[in-house]
Amino acid sequence: ALLVLPAWWPGAAGWGTLGVLGLCALIGWQTLSGVASGAGALRVPVSRRAGGALLALCAALAVTLAGLSALGGGWALLWATFRAGALVFGGGHVVLPLLEPAFVPGLLPEGVFVAGYGAANAMPGPLFTFASYLGAAAAPALGLGAGVGALLGTLGIFLPGALLMLGALPFWSALSGRAGARAALAGVNAGVVGLLLAALYTPVFTGAVRGPADLAGALLAYAALTAGRVPAWVVVPVCAALGWALG
Repeated sequence: ALLVLPAWWPGAAGWGTLGVLGLCALIGWQTLSGVASGAGALRVPVSRRAGGALLALCAALAVTLAGLSALGGGWALLWATFRAGALVFGGGHVVLPLLEPAFVPGLLPEGVFVAGYGAANAMPGPLFTFASYLGAAAAPALGLGAGVGALLGTLGIFLPGALLMLGALPFWSALSGRAGARAALAGVNAGVVGLLLAALYTPVFTGAVRGPADLAGALLAYAALTAGRVPAWVVVPVCAALGWALG
């Protein structure tokens, strides 16, 4: 996992995720042949024909939205979130470096982006809802209403994952039964850990910690979450209030 960190420093394009995970899959395929066998047959109510159609639909939407994004406005927002939702693998935090180049600094200041990430961590539900916040926050710069921006951001981030998951399910049982596929997937899972660490560094650490006071606050918040077991929905608002008071 640490090996992939240098491949994901600031400025890397979102498509670089595929290259990093592809490399990890190759390493896993070659070196992790002893991983456990699959969990048996998985019965799903989706035929292979329907699954193939869903995968084709996802690909067609990606090509169409990539072309329409040149028109700007809602199309650009929908493509930015759709692309991130299609490429992310593993934990939701990996979505951060995929979304940041599309929104910062063209549509949002870095501080607004990082603040939204902190707020999303305090809310129940998946971190993907961060895209709803980004859509609403970036809407004025795109000539959209905040509600429309939030709706497009939500649709774009969730739709590709749903299509890819439902489309791949009919083929998963056969694929997971192959030792090479399991080894490659183990390598990808390890690579995701590296991407998560890289996302923690940038944009979270570089965007939020700008001095000794910020570092002290981050360490205290971490201690409260881990040693004190204080829930995130308490820690995040308290940190926001302290930052406002000190600022």
